[in-house]
Amino acid sequence: MTESNASQVHDAEAGHGHAHEDHGGIGKYLVVFVALCVLTGMSFFTYSDYWPFHEEKHITWAFMMAVSCTKAMLVVMFFMHLLWEANWKWVFTVPASCMSIFLVLMLVPDIGMRQNNGYGWYSFDRLKYTAAPLSEEEKGKLKKDVEEDIGQEHKPLVSPSH
Repeated sequence: MTESNASQVHDAEAGHGHAHEDHGGIGKYLVVFVALCVLTGMSFFTYSDYWPFHEEKHITWAFMMAVSCTKAMLVVMFFMHLLWEANWKWVFTVPASCMSIFLVLMLVPDIGMRQNNGYGWYSFDRLKYTAAPLSEEEKGKLKKDVEEDIGQEHKPLVSPSH
């Protein structure tokens, strides 16, 4: 058996049935690069004056998520070579995707309850340190509440060590 035949037999037995030449030339990667640049331009388009959905933030967010997922898919498929991998890639991809979706769905209510959005409100202590600008009326009320709060005795959150 010649050396090249032995290498082909080894590749067939080891499951290395494809070589890197099968992935296409540099042209395919340039097309993906151009697609990524176009998708990035689409993301920046949402901040331009020509974007018709400035008032509908949910449409903008959905569009940005679709563009981001498309870009991630292109990177994973071509630059990480998963397009040419065997079917075992699904063993890792599907459970990780399910866990990611589960995590997002579990965090959405928590994050949604942190804002004054009709579903949840800031506590007084959280509102005290928020970075959002307050109106003059709110500033006066907050100052009054803080002055009242300072007059009360406070217990330390952590007891002194000695």
